[in-house]
Amino acid sequence: MPTDNLKPKKAKTLISVVGPTAIGKTALAIELGRYFNTEIISADSRQFFKEMEIGTAKPNQEELASVKHHFINSHSVEKLFSTGDFEVEALETLQAIFTDRDTAIIVGGSGLYVNAVLNGLDEMPEIDLKIREQLNAQFENEGIEVIQKKLEQVDPEYFNKVDQNNPQRMIRGLEVFLSTGRKLSSMLSAQKKDRPFNIIKIGLNTDRATLYNQINHRVDKMMERGLLEEVKGLIPFRKYNALNTVGYSELFDYVDEKVSLADAIAAIKQNTRRFAKRQLTWFRKDEEINWFEPDEKEQIIAFIKKQL
Repeated sequence: MPTDNLKPKKAKTLISVVGPTAIGKTALAIELGRYFNTEIISADSRQFFKEMEIGTAKPNQEELASVKHHFINSHSVEKLFSTGDFEVEALETLQAIFTDRDTAIIVGGSGLYVNAVLNGLDEMPEIDLKIREQLNAQFENEGIEVIQKKLEQVDPEYFNKVDQNNPQRMIRGLEVFLSTGRKLSSMLSAQKKDRPFNIIKIGLNTDRATLYNQINHRVDKMMERGLLEEVKGLIPFRKYNALNTVGYSELFDYVDEKVSLADAIAAIKQNTRRFAKRQLTWFRKDEEINWFEPDEKEQIIAFIKKQL
């Protein structure tokens, strides 16, 4: 059950909407954006990239037109856009929104990116660039499995928190350990940075069977909309980390004739379900999140108004 927070002491409020993939975060954020007459910051780390459309489940044109969104199609897969970059740019965007609005919304299932805005990032250590080059070469030559296995051994906490199919995340965790001898997971729990705005945290979840059915249905819809054609068009970009993620890497395997199309689609569904499970594990650790069912929009608005 949602818990009442203390009355906010700060004039401006950021409403955070989180939860697993396919739960309905976009629809809720748009409804809240309309109700509170404000703007939305997307914290979905794949929706930043303009080259990736169908496989990232971006809001459609009608949805984007109904409420102003930030960080949708804002960057190219060809340029690295780190969590630290997002923290800086998102805070600047919030400052602009708050000049004439009392509330703003951040929505997404990428826990690291949401956390960067709400709590700030720890200062990261210097990385031995030779180690990074070696790991990138190992990934190119041997695939992600070798990186995954080593990272799971040396930093299982970080390994279980993030998208294990994302080479950038896997290499990041391993390069920190190999460069410093310290686990990246131990560096992600430092003192929160004070923000000049109040934060209300809303989480969406439902029973597992319903969520998994929604995930499977979404994947089928993506295929109907032309995900395979989108992936084929992205072959020139496939070396970039943004495309080594769920929904893309499996179809690249099909294009490479490693698996059948049916097996590739089944793998997308399975990997998306696993990702949703990891997202929930991440968000459930935050005791400040107030959880609701996706269809409880009226209750969520009433709860937020009470906090405001």
